[in-house]
Amino acid sequence: MPAELTIFITSPLEAEHVERLKAVDPERVEVLYEPDLLPPVRYIADHNGVAGFELNAEQQARWDANVKRADILFDFPGGSLQGDLMSDAAPQLKWVQTTSAGVGQMIVRMGLQDSDLLVTTASGVHAGPLAEYVFMVLLNQVKNMALIEQGREERTWERYCTDELEGKTLAIVGAGRIGRRVARIASAFGMRTLATARTVTPDRAAELGVDELYGPDGLHEMLGQADAVVLCVPHTPDTEDMIDADALAAMKDGAMLVNIARGQVIDEDALLEALHSGKIGFAALDVFRSEPLPPDSPFWELPNVLISPHSASTGYGENGRITDIFCHNLRCYLDGRLDDMWNVLDKQRMY
Repeated sequence: MPAELTIFITSPLEAEHVERLKAVDPERVEVLYEPDLLPPVRYIADHNGVAGFELNAEQQARWDANVKRADILFDFPGGSLQGDLMSDAAPQLKWVQTTSAGVGQMIVRMGLQDSDLLVTTASGVHAGPLAEYVFMVLLNQVKNMALIEQGREERTWERYCTDELEGKTLAIVGAGRIGRRVARIASAFGMRTLATARTVTPDRAAELGVDELYGPDGLHEMLGQADAVVLCVPHTPDTEDMIDADALAAMKDGAMLVNIARGQVIDEDALLEALHSGKIGFAALDVFRSEPLPPDSPFWELPNVLISPHSASTGYGENGRITDIFCHNLRCYLDGRLDDMWNVLDKQRMY
C-alpha cells in the first residue's frame, strides 16, 4: 500500500536527520532524499550549497519527478533549482517547511501570498546563535578587544581600564523570539532592557522579559535612551527603512548598533553618514541590502564597523533544531491537528 504523503527534501540535510524524518511514520510517509541532486555544502547547515551547481539531464529528470510527486517539501529549492512551484511542476504540493525564519519577502516574490500553500518556518531556531553574536560584538566593543590585540602584537604590558555592559540600556527593535533571547542575556549582564512590539499592554513587558515596552510610535523615544540598539525585526513594508536618518538622529551620540534583521531595515546612506560623523560610534552588521556586500562598498573601509557575511545565525546545531520542528509539525499534520503546528507563516503579515 503506497504512503499517504510524500516528502521531498530539497536542500542539503545530514543523514541522521533524514532518518529522523523517515521514522516519524514510515507507514504513512515516504521521504525522498537524493544528495546527488543537491549542491555540495560549504559549511554545516548550508541550505544553498556552492554557487554554479547545475543538474545534468538525467538528474533534472529525477528532480522534476520528485517535485511532481511531493505533497510536502523540506525547504524551498534555491537558486536554479527553484522553478515555479505552483505550476504543473508541483501539482500535489500542500506544505513547505522552510529552513529560514525570514521567508515573507520570498513568498511575495514567488506569488504565493494569496495561495493556499501552508508554510511553516524555522522561527526560533536561530535565536541562540544570534543572541550570542550580539553579545560577542558588544563585549568586544566595551572591553576594547582591539587594545588587547594591539598589546599582543606589540608585546607590551600596559594596564588599562574598559567600559562595561552593566548599567547600560539596550533597546531591542522587535520583541520576537530572537529579541526575547537577547533581552534575557542582557538582563543577566545587568543591563536595562527596552523593546518595541506591535501590541503594548501592562503585562506584555513582563511577558517578554523587558523593563519597558514601546509601540511602533514610540520607536524614537526608545532609541534616545539606548546605549546599544539591536535590530531583529522581520523585513515587511512596515519595517523597511525604519532606521532612517530621523531614527539615527534620535539615538545617543556614540551609541552602538547591531543589525541581525535584514539590510532593508536600515537606510544605509544615512547610516554611513552617522558612522562617519561618530553619531553612531560602532555598528555590527550581519546583513546588507545587497549581498554579498560589494568589494567597493564604503562599509568595508570604516574602522567602526564590524562586517559579518550573513552568518551570525548559523550554528552547528541548526539542522537538528529545524528537524525537531519539522518532526513535530509532521505528526500534527498527519493527525489533522493543524492548529498545533509550530511557526505557521501568516503570509499577509509576512512573518
